[in-house]
Amino acid sequence: MTPEDAIVTTADRIAALLRAVSDPRAPLPGAGWTVGEAAAHLALAGRLMAGIGAGEARPYGDGTPGGLAAANSASLADFPQRDPVVLGTAIAEQARAFVEAAAGRSPHEVVQTPMGPMDVATLGSYLLTHLLGHGYDIAVALRRPHMVDRDVVPFTLPFMRLAMPRVVNAAAAGHHACYAVRTGRDRFAVTFADGVPTVSDAPPRRPDCTIAIDPIAFLLLALGRWTAPTTMARAKVIVWGRKPWLGLRFPMLFTAP
Repeated sequence: MTPEDAIVTTADRIAALLRAVSDPRAPLPGAGWTVGEAAAHLALAGRLMAGIGAGEARPYGDGTPGGLAAANSASLADFPQRDPVVLGTAIAEQARAFVEAAAGRSPHEVVQTPMGPMDVATLGSYLLTHLLGHGYDIAVALRRPHMVDRDVVPFTLPFMRLAMPRVVNAAAAGHHACYAVRTGRDRFAVTFADGVPTVSDAPPRRPDCTIAIDPIAFLLLALGRWTAPTTMARAKVIVWGRKPWLGLRFPMLFTAP
């Protein structure tokens, strides 16, 4: 599977879910949105990403979680469409439009996105991550199998690694620690110096805490769909090192994008 396959396949699975929706007003568990609103947001975001992928300037929010939330609310207020079938079709079409647009550009070309500058390849990772997060919410609301699986999660890592320094919250103030993260076959490190994190392929020094976590659990935890205690209770994570207790604190240092 390629990153492009992952984007299209995920969008198609969301569209299939939406075709079975009987009431778009059904609430998303733990969120202030309905299924119809989440689907509308995905359709709007897909159009936004496809435009950026095609080289268009598309300002949206200020890059902070709060700014993105405000932009999301404003865009939904201006877009009344809530028909699940119509929106599912749009989500699938926009995913393909993004893949087609991005194929004509260098993957290393830097573009401006709602989460700040990133290259086109990472923008694709961003789109996939966004689809998986909201697609998961829709699946849970409908009590249907979700589309977050071990084959697609690795393609979210370029965006997740880039986003970490951009979504640090106040809990990280003054924090000093080196974390080694292992998720499936992927490895990276996050090193905090006075509350500022640097993400690297390998730890620059001996890690204070090593976190080994199932890829699906990693994504759902990073996106705020699972909590750290829930993840540990499900035996999806193991921590060790000189300061293993830091493993529980790690996800609390970030605000889910």
